[in-house]
Amino acid sequence: MRRWGKWVVPYAALWITMLLGGIAVVALALTSAEVYDNVVDDAGLANLDKPMLATMERLRSPGLDAFVTGFTNIGGGIGMPILASILTALLIWRTRTWRPLILIGGAAAVSVTATSLGKKLIGRTRPDHADAVPPYENSPSFPSGHTLNTTVVISLVVYLTCLQVQRTIARVGLITAGALFIIAMGMSRVFLGHHWMTDVIFGWALGLGWVGIVILAHRLFHVIRHRERTGPAPTFDNGQRLREKAPDGHHDAETAHGRGVADDAGTPGGRGRSEASG
Repeated sequence: MRRWGKWVVPYAALWITMLLGGIAVVALALTSAEVYDNVVDDAGLANLDKPMLATMERLRSPGLDAFVTGFTNIGGGIGMPILASILTALLIWRTRTWRPLILIGGAAAVSVTATSLGKKLIGRTRPDHADAVPPYENSPSFPSGHTLNTTVVISLVVYLTCLQVQRTIARVGLITAGALFIIAMGMSRVFLGHHWMTDVIFGWALGLGWVGIVILAHRLFHVIRHRERTGPAPTFDNGQRLREKAPDGHHDAETAHGRGVADDAGTPGGRGRSEASG
């Protein structure tokens, strides 16, 4: 029971934090959508919509249209679940723990819910089909689900991957690639005339806000673990510290657990798996 309690309590804190954060994000989506509908419909950022769409129309060509359509499908209702599943599975295999599934799966569920509720509340019309590239979409426009869900999933994949990488240049490369992918996904929606620019901007903002809450929950989880002496709070240098403490590369799993030297992903120093392993 004592061993079980060491994992029930931290995971409970993780889920409670994510639950409360998720409620806050959904509430923010609903509130922001209402404010947008009542205040910003013909002013402020909304002034970007038509000029940006006109600019994108001038850039179109048959070849580029086909390429962007293929790319944007990655962030759709079929492409993104497949991509998220593959990346999550790789992280589970790499970290030997189910934590990536909890973080990415839970975060994605909230972002999908926020997208659905925001669309139903606002019911904003997409750009005219005359200004869009087929295949056309007829669901409500605000917010951009492609943008919001891609922002959440890719940001968390980059975050969890960076915790496993030691070289700074590799982390910078991962963050840069992730940011470019997220930006490109959002702009592809405007390029194809499937969303207004403000739909995309809101998707970026809400997605990053939700990712921040999830990362905070993850850090809180490790703070509680540290207090229970089951491992240190996550840092990018944990793996290096493990190697410095165990130059021969061998540590018994129970010894590593007792000394609290498990890394962020629950992978023990040297051989064996930690108690966090799936």
